[in-house]
Amino acid sequence: MYVLMALIFVFGYVCIALEHPLKIDKAASALLTAVLGWTVLVLGADSIFPLLDSAPGDDNTAYVVSELRHHLGEISEILFFLLGAMTIVELVDAHQGFKVITDRISTRKRVYLLWLVGFITFFLSAALDNLTTTIVMISLLRKLIDDKHERWFFAGIVVIAANAGGAWSPIGDVTTTMLWIGSQITSTGIISNLFIPSIVCLLVPLILLSFTLKGEVQRPKANGNGAAAQDNPATRFERNLVFCIGLGALLFVPVFKTVTHLPPYMGILFGLGVLWLTTEVMHRNKNDEDKRPLSVVGVLRQVDTTSVLFFLGILLAVSSLATAGHLGQVATYLKDSLGNIYAINIVIGLLSSVVDNVPLVAGAMKMYPLVSPEMLLTAGGADNWLSNFVVDGSFWEMLAYCAGTGGSVLIIGSAAGVAAMGMEKINFIWYMKRMSLLALLGYLGGAATYIVLYGMA
Repeated sequence: MYVLMALIFVFGYVCIALEHPLKIDKAASALLTAVLGWTVLVLGADSIFPLLDSAPGDDNTAYVVSELRHHLGEISEILFFLLGAMTIVELVDAHQGFKVITDRISTRKRVYLLWLVGFITFFLSAALDNLTTTIVMISLLRKLIDDKHERWFFAGIVVIAANAGGAWSPIGDVTTTMLWIGSQITSTGIISNLFIPSIVCLLVPLILLSFTLKGEVQRPKANGNGAAAQDNPATRFERNLVFCIGLGALLFVPVFKTVTHLPPYMGILFGLGVLWLTTEVMHRNKNDEDKRPLSVVGVLRQVDTTSVLFFLGILLAVSSLATAGHLGQVATYLKDSLGNIYAINIVIGLLSSVVDNVPLVAGAMKMYPLVSPEMLLTAGGADNWLSNFVVDGSFWEMLAYCAGTGGSVLIIGSAAGVAAMGMEKINFIWYMKRMSLLALLGYLGGAATYIVLYGMA
C-alpha cells in the first residue's frame, strides 16, 4: 500500500504535466489523485503506519480521518484566499479598471518599451498575482505592437517579470501565498529579503535583450473612433473607483493580518465585502442587463474555479503523502545527498520549470517542519541545520524565490507562461531557443544574489 500510494501520485502527476497532449484537465487528474491517495491510505493504514518510526496508535482509521480533516482545514484557508482575490481582480477587470495603467504608455522605441513593460509587470505582479498580471499585460501588448512575432519577445519578458514580481510579495504568487498563510514567511520578511534577488532576476534578461532590440515598434491600426467608449461598460469615475478599492483591498491584506493576527483569507474576504457593497450601491439604479456584468454575481462566472479545484486536489494529494511518511523520507534523502539548503532549493526551482510549482512547494512544506525558537534552542542553537527552517528562515525565503522564478525557464513551467502561450500562440521551441537561456541566467543571478547577501552573513 505504501508503494501504491507513491505510484498513484506519480501517475497523477504525469497526467497533470501532460494535460495538453492528453486533453484531460489537470483539475480532474488532481482530484482523482487526491481521493485515490487518501483511499489507499485509509484502507492500508494498518500496514503503512507500522513502517514509520512512530506509529499513531491502535485506531489507525480514526487517525487518518482526523489528519484529513486537519489538512483540509489548512488547505481551505488557501482556497478561500484565492477565491476572494480572483473575484476582486475579475470585478476590477469587468469595470476595465486596468485601463488606468495601459492608457498611459506612449513610447514606440523597442528598448524603452521593453524596460517599461518589464517594470510595470514586475510591480503589478507583486500587487495582484502573476497570472492576472500576465493576462493584463498581454492584452496591453496587443494594443502597442502590431507584429505577432515581435510581441513574443515582449511576452517572454512579461512571463519572466511576472514570476519575478510575484516571488517577493506574499500575494504575488500562489506559492508565496501558501508559505505566507502557513506562517513559514512573513510579509515584511519576504519583501525586504527577496526584492533585490527578484529584481536581479528581471534585470539580467532585460540588459541582455537591450543589446539586440533596436528601432521602434509599429502600432496596430485603430479600429475606428468611439469603439472604446462603446465597449466600456462603466463610467470613468466608476472604473477608477473600483480599481482603487480593488487594489487597496489586495494591498490591505498584509496590514489586516499584522493588526488583527487573523488569517489572510479573512482580510481578503473583508476587502471583497467592501468592494461588493460599493459596486452594489454604485450600480443600484441601473437595469439588470447593465448591472449584472458589473456585479460580483456576474463576475463569479468568470472566476477560474477549475484552478481552485486543482489546488484542492493537488494539496490534498500531497498531504496524503505527508501523513503516510513519504515526504519525510524524501526530505532525509535531499539532506543526505545535497546537504545544502541552497542546492535543494535551486533543484526545486529548476524542477518547477517542468512540473507545477504548487505541489513542489506543498511537498517542501510537508517535508520540512516549521521550527519554533524553543525547538531551535533545544536542538543546539543558531548554528544547527534547523535554524534554516524558522519563520523567515533562509530555506523558506529561498524556496519562495526559486519556486516562483524557476518556472520561467520553460514556458510551460508557470501559470504566467501557460497563459502567455495560450493567448499569443507562442511556440514552445521558439521560447526555449530565444528566452529559456535568458530566464535561466536571470534565475541563477537572483539565486546567487540571495546567497551572497544572506547565505554568507
